[in-house]
Parts: sequence; structure tokens; C-alpha cells
Amino acid sequence: MAGYFFDSSTIVKRYVRESGTNWTISLFRSPTRNSFYAARISLVEAISAFTRRLKNKSLSQNQTSKAKTRFRRTFQRKFFKMEIDALLIERAADLAEKYALRGYDAVQLSAALTANDARISVGASPLIFVCADDKLNDAAKAEGLTVENPNNYP
Repeated sequence: MAGYFFDSSTIVKRYVRESGTNWTISLFRSPTRNSFYAARISLVEAISAFTRRLKNKSLSQNQTSKAKTRFRRTFQRKFFKMEIDALLIERAADLAEKYALRGYDAVQLSAALTANDARISVGASPLIFVCADDKLNDAAKAEGLTVENPNNYP
């Protein structure tokens, strides 16, 4: 069973049609029963992304409402959520400094590394970091994570 850490850029692709949407959806339909991880803060980031798309008129009110409802349900049921605690924030600060990452990108990477450490400690396979941001992906690779960019799957 593969484990995937989704940052918010990938989570949104599951609900808004764009490059990488079909590939992202296929991970949830896999017969191997993949595991999904996300930082708890992804709830805020995804809802914000849907709302901004409504405001800039790239999504209708109906599309936005459906995306938010479906996302909340999936986030609750399908994702292992990484809590944002003091240790994770300290690690994120170190990552932000090391790679000049934006604040929440550093939190996302810190959460992925923490989840990966937990999986490895119990003998599970390492996580695959799934993100559509090249700079964040480069930092994840430098930290030893396997990376997939959903934008590589149009």
C-alpha cells in the first residue's frame, strides 16, 4: 500500500478540473488502497483556494459549494491529518531558512517529513510527496522524499 502526502495544491486538483486532476483522482481509485496524508492546515488552504476561485469567477457558486462539501467529506474520511505542533513548527522554520520557502510551504514539507518518519518507524514504505510547486518539490527531494508533480500528468 503506497502512502501519499498531498499538499494543498494537489488536494484542490481533486475537486477543480485542471492539469493533473485525472491522475490525482486515479490515486483514490487505486485497487491497492493507498493511504493519504495532509497537514491539518490544508483544510484552511483548500477552502481558501476554492473561495478565491469563486471570487475571480473561475468557479461558479454551485461548483464552489460542491467542491467545499466534497473536500470536507474526503478530508475527514480519507486523510491522516498531521497536527501542527511546536516540534513541527520548529522543523518548518528550519526548512524555511534552509530552502527560502514560503511559510506554509515549509509547514507542508515539515508535516510530510514528520509523517514519513512515522511511517518508516513502523516499517511502512516511505511517503510520496505530491505537490504542484517546483520549488517545494526541489526542497522535498533534497530532504530525501520521493516526489510526484501532478502537473506532469495532464
